[in-house]
Amino acid sequence: SWEAVEAERNRAREMRSEGLMLKKLDSSYQVGRKKGDWWKWKIEPLSIDAVLTYAMRGSGRRANLFTDYTFALWEEQENGDRQLVTFAKAYSGLTGAEFRQVDDWIKKNTLERFGPVRSVKPELVFEIGFEGIAFSKRHKSGITTRFPRILRWRTDKKIDDANTLDDLKSLIPK
Repeated sequence: SWEAVEAERNRAREMRSEGLMLKKLDSSYQVGRKKGDWWKWKIEPLSIDAVLTYAMRGSGRRANLFTDYTFALWEEQENGDRQLVTFAKAYSGLTGAEFRQVDDWIKKNTLERFGPVRSVKPELVFEIGFEGIAFSKRHKSGITTRFPRILRWRTDKKIDDANTLDDLKSLIPK
């Protein structure tokens, strides 16, 4: 039944999966992207609100715009202070107009330049979506996200409203 299929899809995250692949019973297996006979029914991404901290120019048709972004979350310090710690990079999710608007803001709010990378004033908040999350010894934040992307620009939020690393860690499956 569709109810049973939906229940199985809802278990996808606990099974460390993105969702379900549905296919016609008589369709053959094919390499590459599937169309028509195959359909990927993904679960909704996990998400968190993060602060834009670094930017780089894009590539291809976006080579003249800063569209490759690094995001950070708040980390509570032992002395009670908070600092921003980077956790993910994302390159997609905004409209062309939004990318141009953020690009203009980056050019006016650059703090430092490191080759092609610019650090920017921590003022803009974005909702970042991702398919999976795990602990990582390779990343400064101690966390890695799978397929991070921008879901929306949170113009309604200030950086103090952004999430913490503890919020992100709480999304890791037990």
